[in-house]
Amino acid sequence: MADSPLHCPECDRPMESKGYVLCLREEDGERVCRYLWRCPERVLWWHWADRQDELLERCPFPNLVR
Repeated sequence: MADSPLHCPECDRPMESKGYVLCLREEDGERVCRYLWRCPERVLWWHWADRQDELLERCPFPNLVR
């Protein structure tokens, strides 16, 4: 997990960490965790846990966590 919260790419406000979800990464067939972040506007973002330098992506499952 990150030591400090990330900021939302859309509203630039600090986001709340929501944990991990295990996913299948299609490009290499590996099962890898994605780290979830929720912004104050209730948008859910994620990135590959093993690729934290990549840009955040909007999670296609907005109701995945509460």
